[in-house]
Formats: sequence, C-alpha cells, structure tokens
Amino acid sequence: FVPKETGQNCFIKITITHLIVFCEAEQKEELKMKTPLDCIMERENNPKMIGEYVSLKTRMSAGDAHYAGELVEGAHIVTAWGDVGTELAIRLFGDESLFVGYSEVRYTAPVFAGDWMEYGGYIEKVGNTSFTCKFFAYKWMKDSKDENGNVINGSGAEMINPPELCAYGTGTLMVAKNLQRPEFGDPKFAADAKAAGAKAFA
Repeated sequence: FVPKETGQNCFIKITITHLIVFCEAEQKEELKMKTPLDCIMERENNPKMIGEYVSLKTRMSAGDAHYAGELVEGAHIVTAWGDVGTELAIRLFGDESLFVGYSEVRYTAPVFAGDWMEYGGYIEKVGNTSFTCKFFAYKWMKDSKDENGNVINGSGAEMINPPELCAYGTGTLMVAKNLQRPEFGDPKFAADAKAAGAKAFA
C-alpha cells in the first residue's frame, strides 16, 4: 500500500519476515520442553542410569504457599530435590553428600497448596568424588474446586492421570574421597557405577 519509491514497503516486508523468524524460533524453543512421557521414557530407557530411580511424595500445605492464589514457590521443588539427591548419595557412597549446584532447572507447570507432589531422580554419571543426577517433579493429585475457586465439599480432591510434569532439572553432588563408604550403600548402585567405569569404583 506504500509507494515503492518511498522504500517503506521494503522495510515493512523485512520487519514482518523478522517477526515470523522470531516466532518460529520461540516455537522451537518451546518444543524443547520435556513432557511427562519424555521424562518417564528417559528414566525407564536410559542405559546410563546408575542404580535406580528414587522418589518421595508429599502434599503441599497452606503453609507451603508463598504467593497469591496459594501458589507454591519454585524453590520448594529444588529443596525437595535436595532430599532426593541425599538418598541417591547414601545409596551410592554411604554418605549424605554436599550439593554442588544445578546446571539446568525448568519449571513446566504451577504448584498450589493442596497438590500431591512426587519428587524423584536418578544418577546418570559418577566420577571420582562427584555424581550427576536427573530430577523430576510430578503432580499426582489436586484439590477439586468449583467455578468460584472453593474446594468442593470442603475436602474434594482428584487424581491427575497421567501425572502433570511440573519441573525437571540436572544437578551435581559430591562426596569427598575420605568420606565415601560404598559398602554401607546399595550394592546395585556400586555395581552399576563400577560397570560404567566410574573412577570412584575403579
């Protein structure tokens, strides 16, 4: 609609093209987010898994809510993963370990007071003193609410099938060499780590 001699139509075309490319890139980034099935298949079919998948379940109480609308803060999930990592460390090295840090944390769905959560993980790689874990957070049950946001009958709840993936991440923990006591851990973890060529079990 703009005369060619102004050059403005060229600018508009370039702007629209850039916008389309940007949107496509955003869509590709969204597609990288894992689904519950992705995570389940990952842990069930991962040949790198050391030992086995471990998990804990707990209900989010009103005291766990931190934001408006009874929303639970994401840090709560990371804290729970710390406990999962501790169990994995005890099974591997017979020690509670120290958490080094996370290389990835992705939040995929909100968590509210009243939600029943599963926090789980497994060891994917073992070195000399450190080991890398994959972590997951699933929502299995939640409060049943009416159109006004009130819990039905004051105590109504419902299952979520399949469970909703709320977060996943990758973290590293470590146990100093002089603190490692694998003989007090889970034999399966030690055997898998040794078979994988872990330096700690060489």
